[in-house]
Amino acid sequence: MRIISRKILREFCQRQANSRTALEQWYKIASKAQWRNLIEVQQTYSTAEAVGNFTVFNIKGNNYRLIADVIYARQTIYIKYILTHADYDKGDWKNDPYF
Repeated sequence: MRIISRKILREFCQRQANSRTALEQWYKIASKAQWRNLIEVQQTYSTAEAVGNFTVFNIKGNNYRLIADVIYARQTIYIKYILTHADYDKGDWKNDPYF
């Protein structure tokens, strides 16, 4: 999968330093994956789920949530948000027009 944008990962890691290892691992696995659907994603990340038009990944024992638009036909993941669990629960990200 092609991941857009790694910059979002780097910026989040600067703000939440303890997320770095988990996010780097997610990136390494996801960038090598060739997922064709959510079921295949869940074979790697069992807690991944579809929420609206997004796929939500639990990161670092559910401390963080990575919210992405996964386009299987193009083998592309667009990272939309990386949030702490508390920020995710607030639900502001659901105001995204694509949601």
